[in-house]
Amino acid sequence: MESKDRRSYRMGARAAALEVTRARVIDAAAGLWSQRWHDEVTLQHIAEAAGVSVQTIVNHFGGKDGLSDAVADAVAAQTELARQAPTGDVRAIVAVLFADYEQQGDANVLWIAQMDRIPSAARAAAHARGLHRAWLERVFADRLPADGPAREHALNLHYAATDVYLWKLWRRDLGLSREDAERAMRDLLTAIDPRKEHHA
Repeated sequence: MESKDRRSYRMGARAAALEVTRARVIDAAAGLWSQRWHDEVTLQHIAEAAGVSVQTIVNHFGGKDGLSDAVADAVAAQTELARQAPTGDVRAIVAVLFADYEQQGDANVLWIAQMDRIPSAARAAAHARGLHRAWLERVFADRLPADGPAREHALNLHYAATDVYLWKLWRRDLGLSREDAERAMRDLLTAIDPRKEHHA
């Protein structure tokens, strides 16, 4: 008869193996979807990239839609960890934001472009917008008005000044160097600081 400790160890090892497989599938899907349209990537493509069967993906995620949501959650968690910056330090805030956009910006733009026809992309975009707003409230807590319309207005300005599409405009469309693009964003954030109004 198997001992309780032995059974617990075996169950723990199985759970760990399942988690490793799940992470491998998410990484493979994220990599493929960062370069290709969502509907161009099949579960077979993902299974081959992850080294698993299609049935394994179905067992873990229920299908492509569930996997899309899992990828979005994983990317959101990684983004939150990557965007740690001291409150009010504009140079540091812009630096961590650009570090994220340089790595994930093109994939984000590709994902957002599909949100009108891919439900999981729409869900991911809505979630990302909420997280970005919360991040702005945290890193610019020293300058945002306390409440009401003035706060909403300031948040809208800061959102526009830090949006991934502005990064795309500067880095991809206009071909600015990263150094020049970061400087442009810092200048923009300095210009819209709502505290300046009280000293005008």
